[in-house]
Amino acid sequence: MSAADLAMLVVAGLLAGITGTVGLASLVSYPALLAVGLHPLDANVTNTVALVSIAVGAVAGSRPELSGQTQRVLRYGALTLLGGSAGAVLLLATPPGAFTLAVPWLIAGAAVLLALQPRLVRRPAGVIDERGLPVSAAVLGVGVYLGYFGAGGGVALLAVLALALPEPLARVNAVKTVSGGFANLLAAFAFALVAPVHWAAVGALAAGLLVGGAVGPAIVRVLPATAVRLAVSAAALCLAVSLGVNAYAAG
Repeated sequence: MSAADLAMLVVAGLLAGITGTVGLASLVSYPALLAVGLHPLDANVTNTVALVSIAVGAVAGSRPELSGQTQRVLRYGALTLLGGSAGAVLLLATPPGAFTLAVPWLIAGAAVLLALQPRLVRRPAGVIDERGLPVSAAVLGVGVYLGYFGAGGGVALLAVLALALPEPLARVNAVKTVSGGFANLLAAFAFALVAPVHWAAVGALAAGLLVGGAVGPAIVRVLPATAVRLAVSAAALCLAVSLGVNAYAAG
């Protein structure tokens, strides 16, 4: 991997870390790994390992929003950790060709989910018991998805938590970002042991993600959220079409 590729991954990681505050990290970082020549499966496991750093940065950048929410973070983090582990096992047990065929659909679904995000979080918070079985099951399910692939999983987790937590959206979002990071933890450990992780790419991407995750909460407070969301959604749909054409033509 060339120095130019690594520099591009640092920049991509920075952007992914910033946008990861609103659940978009993998929709930036995963395409960047494809762009430097990684196979879809290699890109996915490399991305998962690198994404651990975004939660670290988010803890530093979201301290005001996380205040008083330690128990929530630990509760939902334990569920996403369990789900992420199951998702990682599923990925490692799936033939690489099957994953390549699934990726375009996963990215397209994430793009649609992202475009519909405001409608998904429109209902008043607190209408569902935050400790109840439906919320726990939904968080666990999102964790499985995050461990398997992840793009758009942050949006899904935000939608679930926004229905359950009687808090301003900024505080819900902080819980989502840190709790979602747990899903990558054991998955990243498993991938580091047995999967084709590209460590040079992990280092470059993680460096950008760490910084982006730390400064992201402050930046997204002033960004035109709708424009960013729709732009990333449109780009993700284009990527899904491109990957789909290549994957199914080759198949």
